[in-house]
Amino acid sequence: MKILVCITHVPDTTTKIKFNDSNTELDATGVQFVTGPYDDYALSRSMELKEQLNATVTVLNVGTAETEPTIRKALALGADDAIRINAEPTDTYFVAQQIAHVCKENNYDLILMGRESIDFNGGQVHGIVGEILGIPSLSPIMQLDIEDNVAKMVREIEGGKEHLEASLPLILGCQEPIAEWKIPNMRGIMSARSKPLNVVEPVDPEKLTQVEQYELPAPKGECQMIAPEEVEKLIDLLKNEAKVL
Repeated sequence: MKILVCITHVPDTTTKIKFNDSNTELDATGVQFVTGPYDDYALSRSMELKEQLNATVTVLNVGTAETEPTIRKALALGADDAIRINAEPTDTYFVAQQIAHVCKENNYDLILMGRESIDFNGGQVHGIVGEILGIPSLSPIMQLDIEDNVAKMVREIEGGKEHLEASLPLILGCQEPIAEWKIPNMRGIMSARSKPLNVVEPVDPEKLTQVEQYELPAPKGECQMIAPEEVEKLIDLLKNEAKVL
């Protein structure tokens, strides 16, 4: 079995985001980048499936050379090899086209990625890749088992959970608790240095979007503390100032 895990290179969740003077690009000065948290779940589950099914795992990232430390971390966790598509991930359609192009050339049985990236939170890449390749795409998947070339899954839906079965190949967007995050050990870190990381040039699909400007959310207002005995004052503020009652 061949498994492809698509990972993103995103700012750490504790990072204070800022933009350049024209508000058209992220100012990456001093920013710590990490693997997308949802992608970590996909990668961790792929490592478990690798052991269970004697599978091979390839990780893929659409990004420039700055993303290679993130890719090497995935290799340190146990992935067999990696592909970096040498391009800035400009929009969802562009990224999906790059992934689909690699998949057409390699015929993966299972394609895993996070349910969404934590920078743009679009949650659309897996669906577009599935449409391009003509294979089913399901998300968000919170449980996954493979038996006799059939995936048995649990998906989170509004108000409950949905149990599904589907034949491979499949594309899945993953979330917790599909697996527990894993930490590379020293042996994995050392072996990652010699594992293949193939850099390929992107295909050139039509770019459908263009960033005009980014805007930070409004700063949080001051917090007003009300003494426990001043219930009437609290109710008055909720009614007349916050207008939530």
